Amino acid sequence: MTLLQDKVAIVTGASRGIGRAIAIELAIQGAIAVVNYASSSAAAEAVVAEITAAGGQAIAIQADVSKSDQVDALVKSVIEKFNRVDILVNNAGITRDNLLLRLKTEDWQAVIDLNLTGVFLCTRAISKIMLKQRSGRIINITSVAGLMGNPGQSNYSAAKAGVIGFTKSVAKELATRGITVNAVAPGFITTDMTSDLNNPEDILKYIPLGRFGQPEEIAGMVRFLAADPAAAYVTGQVFNVDGGMVMA
Repeated sequence: MTLLQDKVAIVTGASRGIGRAIAIELAIQGAIAVVNYASSSAAAEAVVAEITAAGGQAIAIQADVSKSDQVDALVKSVIEKFNRVDILVNNAGITRDNLLLRLKTEDWQAVIDLNLTGVFLCTRAISKIMLKQRSGRIINITSVAGLMGNPGQSNYSAAKAGVIGFTKSVAKELATRGITVNAVAPGFITTDMTSDLNNPEDILKYIPLGRFGQPEEIAGMVRFLAADPAAAYVTGQVFNVDGGMVMA
C-alpha cells in the first residue's frame, strides 16, 4: 500500500509550477489528486494526463479560489464524486510586484484576494468536512517573503505573512478534531514566477546552498506533512524550504 492510498487531495493552483509538482507527488503516493486551476484548462488536463499515465488518479476542476461561490462549487463537486476530503493544499497565488509608491490599489487587492483570502475561503469550506470526518491535513504554501519581506513585494509579503498567522490560529482551532494545519515557506524556486528575475546571481549569494530550489523539493515537504502517521503530531508549524536563506 502506498503512503497516501486513496486519500482525496485538493491542490489549488495545480496546473503549473509548485502546485503541479505537489499534485503529481501526492498522486504518486496513492492520493486521488484534485487539480484545481483558474484558467489554464489545457495545462491542468496535462497534469491529469501525466498522473493517469503513471497509474495514478486525478481530475481537474476549475475554480477561482478568491471567489467564495466558486470555492463552494469546487468543494461540492469533490464531495459529490468522492464523499470526502483528506488533504487540502492551499497553493494558488499570484504576484503583482511594484514599489510601494507605484503600487496600484487594484494590484494590492488582487494579491491579497487570491493569496490570502483564497486560503481562508478554501480552509473554511474544507474544514467543515474535515470536522465531521475528525481527520484531515491542511497545508498552506506561504513564502520566505512572508518572513523577511522583499522590496517591491509589499502586497505579496503581506499576504504570505498573513497566511502564517492564519495557519497558526486555525491549527489551534482544529487540533482537537485530529486536523493538522501547517505551512511551507518556499524560497526561490525555479518556476514561471521566478523566470523573469533580472539578476538571479544577486540572489544566489544570499542562499547558503548556492542554487534555486526545484518544485519537487517543495512537494517532498508537503508529502511529509500530508502523511499519517509520520506527521500526525505536527501542527501550527512553518517549514522553510529555501536552501538556508532564512535561518531563525
